Amino acid sequence: MPAMAKSRNACAEGFFRIAAMNDFAQLIQRQLQPLADPAKASGMAAYMKGQFAFLGIQTPQRRQACQPLIRAFVGDPINAARSMWAMPEREYQYVAVDLLRRESKRLNGDHLTPLEELVQSKSWWDSVDGLAVTIGGIILRQPELARRMDALIASPNMWLRRVALLHQLEWKAKTDEGRLFDYCRRCAEEKEFFIRKAIGWALRHYARTNPDAVRNFLSCHRELLSGLSFREASKHL
Repeated sequence: MPAMAKSRNACAEGFFRIAAMNDFAQLIQRQLQPLADPAKASGMAAYMKGQFAFLGIQTPQRRQACQPLIRAFVGDPINAARSMWAMPEREYQYVAVDLLRRESKRLNGDHLTPLEELVQSKSWWDSVDGLAVTIGGIILRQPELARRMDALIASPNMWLRRVALLHQLEWKAKTDEGRLFDYCRRCAEEKEFFIRKAIGWALRHYARTNPDAVRNFLSCHRELLSGLSFREASKHL
């Protein structure tokens, strides 16, 4: 086969691989674009400090439109999420987070690196926290991967540290209490708002399962914790 023909075939194969990878994202785009509301979009963008463009679709409406496609999904959730991460409007990242959450039982330790890459791209609490729960589900199923969180809590990337703090949010009685408290102590003196908030949120969630342990932790470390972390942690105690 001539070199030019081979090149054209390779390009065509690459195109079809990309097109297949993007099929789900394209279907989501077709679902959401007719629902766009520019008036709401401006307010949503302002709420997120102008960091992202929005279509202007609120969560209940977005989920109602996208859930049938998410339930019917059969492809590679990581590739689909990457495709939606590349799209400009923030709602597509929200759909990606919802998809990964639903498909989380299909994910394993091999997917931690791409999930962490998503955490570090277009980073803000609204995407990072959903990804943290999905990552936490993998760790819960594969406890030997907990050392990965030990690495993230020391990461120079603040959002990865937040993931380490929050990955046990839904573990309830299965929470590794020692690891949770250790992470909170290690980050307690940080000035970053999103870390201080995450400490409080992680402790508050665990307090629903073991309020005495959290109360004791707060008593022992009152001087170490920021006021924000302490208030968030003790809200329902």
